[in-house]
Amino acid sequence: MPTIQFKLQELNNLLDKKINLAQLKELLIQAKAEYDGEQEEKINIKFNDTNQPYLWGVEGLSRLLKGLQGTQKGLPVIKVKKSNAEVKVDNSVKKIRPFIVSFLAKGKKIDEDLLLQLIQLQEKLSENYGRKRAKIAIGIYPSKKISFPVTYKAANPETKFTPLDFNKELSLKQILEEHPKGKEYAHILKNFDKYPILVDSTGKVLSFPPIINSETTGKVTPGEEELFFEATGTDQKSLNLVCNIFAYALNDQGFSIEQVKTDGELTPELKTTKTKITKEQVKELLGLDLSEKEIKTLLEKMGYNYSSGIIEIPSYRTDIMNTVDIIEDIAIAYGYENIPSEPLKTQTIGKTLPITKFINNIRQLMVGLGYQETFSAVLNNKNNLYEKMNTQDFGTIEIKDYMSETYSVIRSWMLPILMEVLSKNQHNSYPQKIFEQGLTSTLKNGKASDQEKISFATAHTKSDFTEVKQAIDLIFRLLQIDYSIEETKHTSFIQGRTAKIIVHDKEIGILGEIHPQTLQNWQIEMPVVACEINLTELFELGE
Repeated sequence: MPTIQFKLQELNNLLDKKINLAQLKELLIQAKAEYDGEQEEKINIKFNDTNQPYLWGVEGLSRLLKGLQGTQKGLPVIKVKKSNAEVKVDNSVKKIRPFIVSFLAKGKKIDEDLLLQLIQLQEKLSENYGRKRAKIAIGIYPSKKISFPVTYKAANPETKFTPLDFNKELSLKQILEEHPKGKEYAHILKNFDKYPILVDSTGKVLSFPPIINSETTGKVTPGEEELFFEATGTDQKSLNLVCNIFAYALNDQGFSIEQVKTDGELTPELKTTKTKITKEQVKELLGLDLSEKEIKTLLEKMGYNYSSGIIEIPSYRTDIMNTVDIIEDIAIAYGYENIPSEPLKTQTIGKTLPITKFINNIRQLMVGLGYQETFSAVLNNKNNLYEKMNTQDFGTIEIKDYMSETYSVIRSWMLPILMEVLSKNQHNSYPQKIFEQGLTSTLKNGKASDQEKISFATAHTKSDFTEVKQAIDLIFRLLQIDYSIEETKHTSFIQGRTAKIIVHDKEIGILGEIHPQTLQNWQIEMPVVACEINLTELFELGE
């Protein structure tokens, strides 16, 4: 879970009403966070919810607390103006790291504490929300050292500049090999023969995203009064969110925000969204018969605008999926401790389901066979589940109003999850033996069907059909279940090296060697063998 540090005085400088540590601890409950001790005069705050990245800085936290304290009502508004600066995007970078957002912040002299807070927010957003810079990487620069327009383009690996914390020029290739940040994040650019860079109108290199800024044009020091912010990545919606979060944070710190024409669009966009809610919906979920006035007051405490059933959501929040999320915020502002308790009307005794014991036994067998367990999100996307797997959609349940295409459907099988893990861990040593067990959902005859499945995969230079067949033999022998295999065809696997698993004349799984086209789709260079078993069907057959 994300943890941030700040001095209590830094928080109080942002609040309209000063608080002490005891008061902060009480308020943190409503931010889904908790006090986590002190270190070198700074307090540690741990967030128990990863869906609100705007809170991962002292600025966002202070904004929420001002609403809860009643010193700020409704949605805070930033007054922005359009700058003359521009960021141009060359087509050469479109297939590498295609998207970029930016803006200027002016009018506040940076001191050491503020600089550390900006670096903290930058790192939290890049490392956590940005998936260790693979999805999003952020750069902050002293704008007075930059000659606009700035160009975002792909460059030859031999292009040179002096990276941050170095005193000599290195080529982009050398940075990946010698600079600490280059070594840490080189895998993000592993499959490209050119690398993204930002250069100003004089040809000076500003940075090598997502790796490192320039020592000469990309180093912010105390005393700076004008900043240039940019973020590059692979998902436009996520970049817009990060851009909005940083714009609000800098505005909270006293900067004025100026939009920059970036790839033809003005950023930050700061677009709010609207939705509807009724008193009846609130009462149904919370059991509270609140008036329109009470609902308005509670929503304004949480940073929303509200009028006649219409709610306006801040541009720095994309965690609001539907009215349930909004009603949850109403409950937080109301105080769960203030909601009257209901008498216990039913009584049940909890126990483990028989299939759960069956599944856990199989998971233990997989660990005993030397496989490492992975844990992934239930939500995924069609590109991973089918296109990259070189197969057809066999009944996907899609999310109607998804916030990110990355998580737009419910997973229908487990093997693509493992392929994604393998594709992201090619920088680690081989052999790699992994498995994952979990719930999958598919549409059958227009109805949703949930199935517990397990998939395991092995990747190394000598992986073959025999290896996965031996694992299956051992698993079924220890489970004391008779089975057979029959050759079959599946476009994710190599023809002639693929088999289906049969138990009591019913197909319950598939195993084989992954097809070269599938490996290429995932950009995996190592041979992979894998198996997937429907544990729900296997358990039912054994009852």
